[in-house]
This record gives sequence, structure tokens and C-alpha cells, in this order.
Amino acid sequence: MIIYQLFPRTFTNYNETRKPNGSIEENGCGKFKDINAKALNAIKKLGATHVWYTGVIEHATQTDYSAFGILKDSPDVVKGKAGSPYAIKDYYDVDPDLAVDVPKRMKEFEALVSRTHKAGLKVVLDFVANHVARQYHSDCLPEGEEDLGATDNPDWAFSPLNNFYYMPGQLFQPQFPIQNYHEYPAKATGNDLFSPSPSKDDWYETVKLNYGVYYQGGGEKQFDPIPNTWHKMLRILLFWCGKGADAFRCDMAELVPVEFWGWVIPQVKEKYPEVQFIGEVYNPEWYRAYIFGGKFDYLYDKVGMYDYLRGVMTRDYGADGITGKWQATEDILSHMLYFFENHDEQRVASGFFCGSGRAAAPAMIVLATLGRNPLLVYAGQEVGEKGMDMEGYSGIDGRSSIFDYWGVKSLQAWANNGKFDGEGLNDGQKGLRAFYQKLLNLCNTEKAISDGRMFDLEYVQQENFNRHKQYAFLRSTGSETLLIVVNFDAHEAIVDVRIPRAAFTYLEVEEKLFCSMQELLTGETLDPQHFSPDQAIRLHLNPWQGMIIKIN
Repeated sequence: MIIYQLFPRTFTNYNETRKPNGSIEENGCGKFKDINAKALNAIKKLGATHVWYTGVIEHATQTDYSAFGILKDSPDVVKGKAGSPYAIKDYYDVDPDLAVDVPKRMKEFEALVSRTHKAGLKVVLDFVANHVARQYHSDCLPEGEEDLGATDNPDWAFSPLNNFYYMPGQLFQPQFPIQNYHEYPAKATGNDLFSPSPSKDDWYETVKLNYGVYYQGGGEKQFDPIPNTWHKMLRILLFWCGKGADAFRCDMAELVPVEFWGWVIPQVKEKYPEVQFIGEVYNPEWYRAYIFGGKFDYLYDKVGMYDYLRGVMTRDYGADGITGKWQATEDILSHMLYFFENHDEQRVASGFFCGSGRAAAPAMIVLATLGRNPLLVYAGQEVGEKGMDMEGYSGIDGRSSIFDYWGVKSLQAWANNGKFDGEGLNDGQKGLRAFYQKLLNLCNTEKAISDGRMFDLEYVQQENFNRHKQYAFLRSTGSETLLIVVNFDAHEAIVDVRIPRAAFTYLEVEEKLFCSMQELLTGETLDPQHFSPDQAIRLHLNPWQGMIIKIN
């Protein structure tokens, strides 16, 4: 499962104005229709199996769509001109920004889903379960469905019958001036803030949904009878399954009680057995609860593998510590989603990280080939996007803004005005994309990666191998074997890789004398060497690079 995350608002926005805090008319916006067959075929060719369309469901915005019957939002509670895609305004609608013909926006989205499936790709959508926009209001509520909060009693601070948490008698008064927004009584803020006065650093544009946990009363769980919110969210998930969603990336899943997930996911899968759920969970102590109790298929491995690999690249962490990170989740490794970029994290090529997209090569080789678990790539990562623009609400922070209307230079260069041929890229960007394309495709063409077992070689390496800078392991099906070695160093290295007898026994592979070896990333045929415990394999590693060697 290789997921390509793209943000439709910027992915096919060819406008080059790039005015800070610019409006949609000034800076433009990508559209569903522009993600055409050429774009999808290029994503498929890159090696992706799934596309995560980020920001599809309608969210709060400063752009006025009241002429189309959509409630206008107060700028006081919207972050950025375009608004956060995680401040959901209507669970049953799509973002009008992404439509060419606003009244037909849902049909345009359905056509995108159809094109995606036709290209041999599956569709991942966000499911933002923890919070909604402060001015949530469904203009597209299905017949017979009740809107969130419609029957709430705001005089109750908490009740499992309510969809929101309230602070009776208190006016919403954030710690910054507002002019055109009134909320009384104040509702709890999305980041579990039970105060009428959120700060600029809080998720002040959102309100927390009530799943029957009495946070103000010590966290007491009132799940019998099933809270009202649970039923409504089940119907929302089924609605999007009916629109063709193949998977859901569940935003901040750890802020929603695990009992809800364990209740709702099996019910969705009863009707749509193939649908998968990916949870954004950051606390490693909760991983197993959300997998086994919450029934998630996959969880982010951010605090473990991502953070450590970033440390190897920027904080002089030892490469040999990678072993401890995969071992910490060894029993659930197939459920861990690996990534090195997404919309929340800084771009590898940014001035806050490495300054070069190419420097991510050894980390990406590890993430892609270490196990059989899924991998995520964020649009622009494969062409070295730096994320160093000052878009407006989002300043120069090493991230591509999700709050502003903006044209991303590297994506525009790759898209080449809808041709999606990459002719606008420079040689360095083309080379980086070729590396990603080769690596990602190997994940599903080499059975040793897609189906094989792994044997960590780091612990047996001795002289002529810097365990602080280099990392090595085997992947094998028994009949097909790969040796993966990476170099997290700015200098080239000549290394001797030792393979213990235990590896041959565990992987059930035979020793071979003077076997041929091919480096799969470059296609280069290496000089024959012994593949046995008695003699090390000598390799030449380039700076910030790695090798995937097929033992023939």
C-alpha cells in the first residue's frame, strides 16, 4: 500500500501570482477536473496504489459562497483566506473551491473518484471525527438526517445526548480581538480545551465533538446507551463509502475514544468489507489499543520511526538505533504507516530540515523496504519541494500551507500546465523523481520486499562499517533475497557487510560462492562476491545514498 497524498487546492493550481494572503481570485485554486487521467496515470507510474485527496470535505473558508446557498463564515474563526481543511463545515458536502461549476461540485468529485479507479488507484479521504468548524452547518443534509447540535441542550455542560460540549453562561471570548462572531454559550475547542478563551495557538476555529466522555467530570465514559454522535458519524462514513471511498485517514483519532472506533469500524466493514482505516495516533502506548480494540488497519508511526530517522539526519542520532525503533513495534509492524513528509511535517528540502530533497534517499530506502507495511509520499516530496514560501496565514515554516490559496512552484513545474510530463523540472528534480519512481515500484515488483521476511544485520557489523552512519538488513522470500545498505553520511564510504549464519537459517537461504549481484536502483551489475558467513560483502556507498542489491 503506497499512498500518494495530494492537496487538490494546490496540486493543479497553475496560477503564478503567489500574493501573500491572496484571495482565490488573485492566487487561483486547483480543481477536481484538473486532476485528469494524465495526472493519475503519472501518479500510478510513480508507484502509488492509493491517492489521499486531502481537504475534499467542505470546510470553513473566508471565500463567500452564500450565492450558492452555503452559509458564509466569519473571518474571526477561520485560519487563512482559504481556511483549514480540518475545520469541517458540512460532512455531507465537498469544498466548493475545488469545483469549476459550484452547484455541480459533488458530481465533479464523483467524476474524480471514477477517474481515479479507472487509473487503477484507490481513493483515501479524510475523516475528521474529533472536531468541526465553529460555524458547522450542513447545507446538504440528507433527507431524514439530523444536523449536528440540532437537538443539543446548551444548558448542559455535558450530556451523551449532546453533540457538543458547552460552557453555560459563558461567552466565547478568545484571547485576541474578534468583531463579527458571536457564540453563546461557548463550546469546547477542538484540542480538548474546555475554556471560553482559546489562544491563537489553540485550534480556536474548531469545536470539540462529544462522544460521551465527561472530561469535566474526570473522564467518565457514558457509552450506554450509545451516544447520539456515534450514530451520526457512522452514517457519515457510510455516505462517503457510497461515494467510492476505499479508505479513510482518520484525523487525530487518538482524541476520539477507542471504544467508538471499535464500534464504528466493524459496522462500516460489514457493508463495505474492503474499506480500510488509517489512524493518526501519536502516543505509542496507545498503538495496540487502537489496532486491536479500535480495529484500525494502520496507524501513523510518527513518534517512533519518523522522529528517529529525522534525528539520524539532523541531530547525529546513530543509524544503529533504527533497530530499536522497528523492534518497538515488531508485533504490529504490518499495521504501521511509514512516511517522511506529510502536510503536518516540514519538507525534507526545507531550510528547517536538510535543505535538499536528495538527502532523504537513505531514510526513504529504509522506510520503503524495511517491512511490508504501508508507505506515504506527499506531493512535491518527489521533486524536492522546499515549502519555504510565505503564503499568508502560513509563514516561512518549511511546510506547504494548508490555509492559503497558493501555487506551488515545484508542482507547477512537474504538471507543466496540465501535461504532467515533468518538462518544467530541472535536472536535479528529474533525477529525484526518477529515484522515487524506481524505489516505489520496487516495493511491489520485488517479492522480497512485498512478501519477504527481514533480518537486521546491524548488530554483527564490525570493522570497516560505521554503525553510527550506515545501516544494513536483508529481505528474503527464501528464493529471492535482497541486501539493503544505506549511508547517512555526507562522505562516501567503503563498507564490509557481514552476514551471520543465523541469517541464512532464519531466512532459509543458501550460501553462495561468487554469486552475481545487481543494484536495483541503478540497474548496475556488481562484481561477483561470496554470499556466506565466511566473507564480508564489500560495497561502495555514495554520500546520502543507499543500495538495494539483488543476490542472484
